[in-house]
Amino acid sequence: MTRTQPRSDFLQVMLERGYYADCTNLEGLDAALCAGPVPAYIGYDATAASLHVGHLLNIMMLRWLQKTGHRPITLMGGGTTKVGDPSFRSEERPLLTPEQIDANIAGMKGVFARYLSYGEGPTDALMLNNAEWLDGLNYLDFLRDVGRHFSVNRMLSFESVKTRLDREQSLSFLEFNYMILQAYDFVELHRRHGCLLQMGGSDQWGNIVSGIDLARRVDGVELYGLTSPLLTTSDGRKMGKSASGAVWLSAAMLSPYGFWQFWRNTTDADVGRFLKLYTELPVAECERLGALGGSEINAAKIILANEVTALLHGREAAQAAERTAREVFEAGGVGEELPTIIVTAEQAAAGIANTALFVQAGLAASGKEARRLLAEGAARINDIVVTEPRLMTVEELRGGLKLSAGRKRHALVRLE
Repeated sequence: MTRTQPRSDFLQVMLERGYYADCTNLEGLDAALCAGPVPAYIGYDATAASLHVGHLLNIMMLRWLQKTGHRPITLMGGGTTKVGDPSFRSEERPLLTPEQIDANIAGMKGVFARYLSYGEGPTDALMLNNAEWLDGLNYLDFLRDVGRHFSVNRMLSFESVKTRLDREQSLSFLEFNYMILQAYDFVELHRRHGCLLQMGGSDQWGNIVSGIDLARRVDGVELYGLTSPLLTTSDGRKMGKSASGAVWLSAAMLSPYGFWQFWRNTTDADVGRFLKLYTELPVAECERLGALGGSEINAAKIILANEVTALLHGREAAQAAERTAREVFEAGGVGEELPTIIVTAEQAAAGIANTALFVQAGLAASGKEARRLLAEGAARINDIVVTEPRLMTVEELRGGLKLSAGRKRHALVRLE
């Protein structure tokens, strides 16, 4: 078997749609996938109250795993979040309390339910929490039984650690333990649920390989690892970042319209690739749409935005977002699905600057950026270009405002 000719449906999808970066044993994994349902997991540390677009690629991998007859496991990092993954980070993550971690996990669970079907069947997804086995570990027993299988020399050679040390940036002993804990997760998941495969971004390669090596040493079993590429947009930006910050998957942190608009604003060169990765449209159709040029590519972007939003928020939310966009861009209306900020009567009476409204609405990251938008003629209020900072009157606010930053980013202001 060559890399481009797997027999299993799952690996065919991974290769055809662009999810594949590397595998520890492609032929062995392919044979296991052909033999019957394979349980596979991806871990998610609870560092925020929502997942973001940067997580969406590997969530789609779990979705395709289930659609091709296998069992996805979403492992919540109730234990590992207390340590923090140092992979390719310049500094240690802030330590969260157990209460913060539990609250973040609760906020993340709803997203997975949109993509996976959970239950007790052989291909139903499982949601687990590694705090179940990590919180009760005896430190000395763990060092003796697990730690002795890890070579510090080898751990230092992994790129995720080596990069940090080469830049002479501090790596705490706490963080250094993360690789051991993640490796132990894989062993426990195999023992408890027969998990054979760990997936993740290519920055997780060292952690995944460590788990496979540990399982072979302590249990004499062969497990597998599969990584996806770390995506950047064609203009070099990290996938999942927008001008106003992370693109959250929770509707409580980013409206369905804001999510839809992120995809509608995709760079022309990324449309075909993103259609293959983030939608379930046939590969040939993704390639056809991605090859469109001129004004036709805008229709492809709308299809991309609709399909991705429908998976997360439902088809009705996607259609409502498209209608709102059409009202805003074509008819000059304000739409009902735009992000909305509320100004209180007390704030209005005290005086609130137009620049402050742009910042509160997420259309500018700071007052300085808002002033730059005005100076460049890129800021509009109710479709009228605004070039000077000034206080808004109560009468203006009472009627409601539509803020625009450039041609594609909008928000509403309402007075209460």
